Amino acid sequence: MSNGFDLIIFDCDGVLVDSEIIAADVESKLLTDAGYPISAEEMGERFAGMTWHNILFEVEREASIPLSASLLDKSEKLLDLRLANDVQAISGVPLALSRLPMPRCVCSNSSSARLDMMLTKVGYLKLFAPHIYSAKDLGADRVKPKPDIFLHGAEQMNANPANTIVVEDSVHGVQAARAAGMRVIGFTGASHTYPSHADKLTDAGAETVIARMADLPGIVMALAEWDGVL
Repeated sequence: MSNGFDLIIFDCDGVLVDSEIIAADVESKLLTDAGYPISAEEMGERFAGMTWHNILFEVEREASIPLSASLLDKSEKLLDLRLANDVQAISGVPLALSRLPMPRCVCSNSSSARLDMMLTKVGYLKLFAPHIYSAKDLGADRVKPKPDIFLHGAEQMNANPANTIVVEDSVHGVQAARAAGMRVIGFTGASHTYPSHADKLTDAGAETVIARMADLPGIVMALAEWDGVL
């Protein structure tokens, strides 16, 4: 790997845009109102990186509370409104990208429409378009922690998964990237981070964890020079 990586893949929510904290706020209120009291902080720690559909399924299984199907649509509409108004960029992304010479793309569980909206709002769309891929376009059963979206991204970019590096903020995302045979840098620089965040990402398979995008180019360079794969 002395020649560097073929590709760097970025998750979007919690890596490029500070959206996970907004989703946690919206979803915690909906679940609390439905009879499952949970704080936004707990949402971020337990469910970051999961789709709302899978969160509802997990809560129903755990608490034996039948959750209304209308919660699916209600959350999507509320969250789109909040994100359109409130989502902020993760700082330092353009500078980090300017120092990363390899091709790049985005692989996310969010829908293509939401990815387009969020990245446009924070001014990052032009940094990645047209190489922005949504797991939902592959099918509802192919979202992270399954590796499908990462493998799809590598295929679209003609990259070898074993020579691809992923930047992820969630345990499910790290697990998906590792299942795809890729190397992973964990990221804890978004507002939804919590005290054991870095440890959980490392336990899931991240080789190292950063909290600032400014640190990304140096870490990628260091990992590219190290031939060992965990």
